[in-house]
Amino acid sequence: MNKHQKNGLIDNMIGVGDMVLLEPLSEDSFIENLRKRFDHSEIYTYIGSVVISLNPYRSLPIFTPDKVEEYRNRNFYELSPHIYALADEAYRSLRDQDKDQCILITGESGAGKTEASKLVMSYVAAVCGKGQEVNKVKEQLLQSNPVLEAFGNAKTVRNDNSSRFGKYMDIEFDFKGDPLGGVISNYLLEKSRVVKQPRGERNFHIFYQLLSGASDDTLKKLKLHRDFSKYNYLSLDSAVVNGLDDAANFRTVRNAMQIVGFMEDEVQSVLELVAAVLKLGNIEFKPESRCNGTDESRIKDKNDLKEMCELLGIEQSVLERAFSYRTVEAKMEKVSTTLNVAQAYYARDALAKNLYSRLFTWLVTRINESIKAQAKTRHKVMGVLDIYGFEIFEDNSFEQFIINYCNEKLQQIFIELTLREEQEEYIREGIEWTNIEYFNNAIICDLIENNKNGILAMLDEECLRPGTVTDETFLDKLNTVCAEHQHFESRLSKNSKFLTDHSLPHSCFRIQHYAGKVLYRTEGFVDKNNDLLYRDLSQAMYKANHCLIKQLFPEGNPAKVNLKRPPTAGFQFKASVGTLMRNLQTKNPNYIRCIKPNDKKAPHIFTESLVCHQVRYLGLMENVRVRRAGYAFRQTYEPCLERYKMLCKRTWPHWRGPAREGVEVLMTDLQVSAEEFAYGRSKIFIRNPRTLFFLEERRRQCLQDLATLIQKIYRGWKCRSQFLLLKQSQIIVAAWYRRYAQQKKYQKIKSATTVVQSYTRGWQARKLLRELKYQKRCEEAVTTIAAYWHGTQARRELRRLKEEARRKHAVAVIWAYWQGLKVRREYRKYFRANAGKKIYDFTIQRIMQKYFLGLKNTMPSMSPIDNKWPARPYLFLDGVHTELRRIFHLWRCKKYRSQFTEERKAVYEEKLEASEIFKDKKALYPSSVSQPFKGDYLEISKNPKYLKLNSAVDEKVLLADVVNKINRANGKGTARIFLLTKKSVVLADQKTGQVKASVPLPDLSSVSVSTQSDGFFALKLKEGSASAVKGDFLLSSEHLIEIITKLHRTGATAPDREQLNIDISDEFLVQFKQDKVCVKFIQGAPKNGNSVSCKRKNNRLLEVSVPTTA
Repeated sequence: MNKHQKNGLIDNMIGVGDMVLLEPLSEDSFIENLRKRFDHSEIYTYIGSVVISLNPYRSLPIFTPDKVEEYRNRNFYELSPHIYALADEAYRSLRDQDKDQCILITGESGAGKTEASKLVMSYVAAVCGKGQEVNKVKEQLLQSNPVLEAFGNAKTVRNDNSSRFGKYMDIEFDFKGDPLGGVISNYLLEKSRVVKQPRGERNFHIFYQLLSGASDDTLKKLKLHRDFSKYNYLSLDSAVVNGLDDAANFRTVRNAMQIVGFMEDEVQSVLELVAAVLKLGNIEFKPESRCNGTDESRIKDKNDLKEMCELLGIEQSVLERAFSYRTVEAKMEKVSTTLNVAQAYYARDALAKNLYSRLFTWLVTRINESIKAQAKTRHKVMGVLDIYGFEIFEDNSFEQFIINYCNEKLQQIFIELTLREEQEEYIREGIEWTNIEYFNNAIICDLIENNKNGILAMLDEECLRPGTVTDETFLDKLNTVCAEHQHFESRLSKNSKFLTDHSLPHSCFRIQHYAGKVLYRTEGFVDKNNDLLYRDLSQAMYKANHCLIKQLFPEGNPAKVNLKRPPTAGFQFKASVGTLMRNLQTKNPNYIRCIKPNDKKAPHIFTESLVCHQVRYLGLMENVRVRRAGYAFRQTYEPCLERYKMLCKRTWPHWRGPAREGVEVLMTDLQVSAEEFAYGRSKIFIRNPRTLFFLEERRRQCLQDLATLIQKIYRGWKCRSQFLLLKQSQIIVAAWYRRYAQQKKYQKIKSATTVVQSYTRGWQARKLLRELKYQKRCEEAVTTIAAYWHGTQARRELRRLKEEARRKHAVAVIWAYWQGLKVRREYRKYFRANAGKKIYDFTIQRIMQKYFLGLKNTMPSMSPIDNKWPARPYLFLDGVHTELRRIFHLWRCKKYRSQFTEERKAVYEEKLEASEIFKDKKALYPSSVSQPFKGDYLEISKNPKYLKLNSAVDEKVLLADVVNKINRANGKGTARIFLLTKKSVVLADQKTGQVKASVPLPDLSSVSVSTQSDGFFALKLKEGSASAVKGDFLLSSEHLIEIITKLHRTGATAPDREQLNIDISDEFLVQFKQDKVCVKFIQGAPKNGNSVSCKRKNNRLLEVSVPTTA
């Protein structure tokens, strides 16, 4: 069997997959079937070839690439209901049968029409051909959706992404079924939303996306701010929508426009027009009375008007006059009248609506230019219609009237095409066609669109006639002409029939549509149908320098002034609907009916009353009745025979003849009444669903019997296999056991033999061992006796030799003592005279020799700072020990100094001088001891940045560093380059290298620093010197110790200069021009990352806060 058979329309059904098979058929059972399937995540259901789609408000795993492949090239009823099945059927009919197709998607706002159209287009894109050019066309067709959604969709109370326009797209294919391009038509954009939105709804998405996602630079060019509250046309109560990322969507729209083919300047122009609409909403008017008593209006704040004119390239005075005056031309006369505040606001909103509406139309035209087919050959066409569904609100106006008229026309063509399709299939299969009774809504369409007495015709007539025209006069005309129409009701027509209906207000009329009665309020019908834009505003727009405006307002061209009144909105929409209907009648229709399960936009909620309401106005029950009026179910012979052949012994398991004959044999054998079915040329037609369910029940029972038979045969086979396996296993086990038993017996005999052999060999070995041991003991006894004898002999000889040696030693000792005595007696007379002095000298000599040798071995290191010295061994060597230590230290220092170069010697001399100046006087000094004095920290002679500055200084630079020059006004520092030469101190700008001040060293009187760990120092100049004009310098540096030391040394080495005075104090005076300022240093808590801070306390005091160090 087919591997997908288990997912078929009838197998494992949840509810009924095709409403045509629903039994019994009633509205309650219809709704209950939808609920049952919805609760099990089955959102698609068929009515014949019509797909009902319930919006799940959540992601389902049924739109994956695997699902696309599963439904590809499958029969429509072969798998469970899915939108992919309808898309595949339409695509294959177009590709293989050369039939133009159209897919009509209807339903109310929030039912999922836009998503359904995307799924259809994505499926077609996935299954058609591949190739670079084909993929480009597919990508452009798919990417046109985000652009149109941004400019044509908005958040409503029913849907966060509601299409506020009707869209019909013709996708063109070549003979292979590859897409070549497309054409988009748009219908009735809800442009009134631009200037006013109902509570809880938003303006079109593009306004919020632009303000949220555009870069700061783009917003600056468009003169916009991110804050929504700054724009009157944007509602604030629903500006942010959960689940919508306006910033990310804006980037998606920009990318989509680029893919579709918009140039960068075109995108910028479109955004400028969107910004201009926002600016228009901020223009407000105030009343002003003229001397003749007439009222006129003036613009309150002209800033938004100015910015809008700059965006569009319009002279401000031209547009300002167009908002204040209206020129009426009649034949050869021109009359200019002033506009009051209400008329001015009407003109502003009319301009905003027309500007946005025409921009949207231009966008559609521009997209069509990019996606249209280039080849001139005949194309196959698949149309996708995504249009608003039937609307019944609490307050229904002109827009709902137009929308419901369109749905009446769609219902009319739906019934006609469905009946025609049924009739064609019956004729094609050779089955007699019987007329079907159904409600024909042509009478309602005629009530609306009749050229003489239709509501639209009377509305146009009322708009065009001279005199006072109001919504009340229009309603009076309807009461006069349509009062007797059976589908029209008004308060006046009810009263004329002596009927009282308090639910029908005086300013309203009611129409009995196919979907139910709808009450329309006539307020605004005339204005919305006129859709009037004053000629002054059109001409003002045409004068703009903007590249798009002239295209959008061609009627403003003074050279082409047309005094003929433009067509009304109702007339234009009626013509568009007529064109659409003629287009649809040339194509094979496919229907998707979208239903919204609840008003909360939440998953798993099914509101019966809401669904029932939509089922009624979508005419789904009518559709089922039309489909069931003849034969409820039809199927080709091959799959029918394949499915039910097990019900007849003659057809099971294989039928060798034609499939039709097999089906005839099957139906005859089952004794199905001949009235319940009919044989077509390629299909069998079943009249009643009960017959189909009878076949399914028999098939289910037969499958159970077959399953039982298969289980029986399988179990028998399994048991026989098990028995044979056990038997074979028993034989193998027995053979292995016998082998094992013989092996064990052999092992026992072998083990016993081995034991006997071991005992015998053991006895023989022990006997041999005893003999060997006896022989060994005899040999050992002989050896022991011989050893004892040889030992005795050796000891005797040893005692004799020892005794002889003692005697010889005694003789030697006696002889030595005798010789000593003789020598002492001989030399005693010489020894007594100077023995003490010689012994003393000898002793001292030996002690000194030992002292110097010990000092040599314990000598300290050659480092001058090493204070170690060996301990003094004897008290009488104290002076020598100290003098030797002093001499060694001097010699060691001389050796250390001999290693110095002249440069290093100078550095140490500077360090020594720094120690003399700052040691124990300034807290910063200890941290500077370990830091070498580098001098040129900027490498001024090598750095090309300071080449100009280096050439400006003649003398050799002794020190170059960056210091901060303290400003008296605020205590903040400015970076300066500090240069010290032998003759002067130079301060230069760090960035430009320009010399700011040059002070000769003789002009310096003193340098003042604090006792703390800061880097502040003051260069005080001699009074009366040329450098003292601007006053003293208060500076700050990280290398303060080095700077002051080099200044001091430079002054000390010059023979003709006085010694530079270094003043170290926590409070000193600094001369700033004519004023003296006290600089005071205090210790404070660490702030700003433990840095020193300087603040101005008053005109005479600068306070430097130095963090306390631990």
